[in-house]
Amino acid sequence: MQKLTRRDFVAASAGAVVAILPRRQRAARWTGRQFHNQPVESHQHRFLVDLWNAVKVETNGNLEITVYPQNNNIAGSDPAALDMLRQGDLEFFTLMGGILGRVVPVAEIQGVPLAFSTHQQVHAANDGKLGEFISKECAAKGIHRFQYGLLENGFRQISMLDKPIRTAADLVGVKMRVPDAQIIRETFQAFGAEPVTLNINGLYDALKTRLVDGQENPLVISEVNKLYEVTKYLSITNHMWSGFNLLGNPGFWRSLPADMQAVVNRNVKKYVAEQRAYTNDLNNTLAAKLAERGMVVNVADGASFRLRLGNGFYRRWRDQLGGSAWRLLEDEVGKLI
Repeated sequence: MQKLTRRDFVAASAGAVVAILPRRQRAARWTGRQFHNQPVESHQHRFLVDLWNAVKVETNGNLEITVYPQNNNIAGSDPAALDMLRQGDLEFFTLMGGILGRVVPVAEIQGVPLAFSTHQQVHAANDGKLGEFISKECAAKGIHRFQYGLLENGFRQISMLDKPIRTAADLVGVKMRVPDAQIIRETFQAFGAEPVTLNINGLYDALKTRLVDGQENPLVISEVNKLYEVTKYLSITNHMWSGFNLLGNPGFWRSLPADMQAVVNRNVKKYVAEQRAYTNDLNNTLAAKLAERGMVVNVADGASFRLRLGNGFYRRWRDQLGGSAWRLLEDEVGKLI
């Protein structure tokens, strides 16, 4: 059986696929790669493996996608993998909205600080009209976003080397590791911290060598990356939510027959829903587990963080993200300004 080449995918993206697809679809066996940035033991890996295994079975082996943890250790990690996806060198990828925002600015709306209050609220927005809006913006930038493919990461908390964070004032002057996401950098600048941008694969060593004073991530990230080994204080701040958008190369996606796309979409919805439930439950139990491991846990004063942001932060980001997207967000979470 014949495998589609990168040139075929590029042709598909350019709309030239009409003449070649019927012949190739009858004979082809589609293969590809799925990257994600977490370890094998993570809350992403096994669900993505199960998803693509189910697709392989249902398509009688005609679509086979191999899952690679930690982005297959490529140089440049998430930003590089996103470039690969857009260029047709990678078929599927999961990525948080903040980093996706480098190419699709409105995707950063998923991380507006102190906007979402519950796991259910997040997914109602992103499975609904706000998600549809983000997907259209992704399509315009050469990225296929699966509407029901937003995997859970969770509400972000702060862990520190030398002190707890009880109020936003405790962050003033702190060197805080953040991912390559503008909205997260600006959030911590508003809190008075000094954000230091590092990829996840360098975070453990950065904490161990005291390159940074602390980090902020959902508890599942601290767990699977063993950050509890190199931080002492855990502060529950819930300062923003983050998750992983399941993305595809549009040329590869359009090369698949409609019935095969339907199989993928059905399994994405099924296994992503399972991943969300599992990860949410895990996040809800990890604070106690991390305390048992010796971390000192406190609940921070959330109101102090909102005061630090002020209405000016939200107005600036409303203008940057656009009024249409902002209204869709506020339809789910209520007025932010």
